[in-house]
Amino acid sequence: MATDLFHIDTVPLRRWFVLFFIDHGARRMHIAGITRHPTGPWITQQARTYLMDLGDRAESIKFLIRNRSAYFTNSFDTVFQAAGVRVIPTLPAVPRMNAIAERWIGSCRREATDRILITGERHLRLVLDECTEHYNSHRPHRSLGQRAPGRLTESEPIIATGKTRISRRDRLSDLIHEYSQVA
Repeated sequence: MATDLFHIDTVPLRRWFVLFFIDHGARRMHIAGITRHPTGPWITQQARTYLMDLGDRAESIKFLIRNRSAYFTNSFDTVFQAAGVRVIPTLPAVPRMNAIAERWIGSCRREATDRILITGERHLRLVLDECTEHYNSHRPHRSLGQRAPGRLTESEPIIATGKTRISRRDRLSDLIHEYSQVA
């Protein structure tokens, strides 16, 4: 499991911070919270809520990778350590130690938030919900056999032939395209 915090600037020049968790094994993404003023207690509460939402699946988490930001306090670490999770802070100035989380931030920015003028918190939530839904239910991942995290129980996708019909579904006002084979 990995976590990170990144920011999005809106049209009225307000900065919003997004806290997320991503499962390394399944590549499943979860937006934990959005705030203008992240604090240690707020992030700790989001961690508690996330672990409660996971329920029994929380027992499968062995490690949590996070950066050394001051937002990730000792109380944040304690929440995960109490659940039997070993918290691993990244080394200073080594973003590759949290590469999967950094990759999601980059994908989210390239595919959506850098291409849309975000007007406020509600709009940001809508955009991030669409990105997360696309990432979890449709976007193929090489490490998962070209399946999406929400489709791990399905067999590997069939390779399209010349006679295969393809349908396209657009998300976020045509910014994200999802393709599927039509039977």
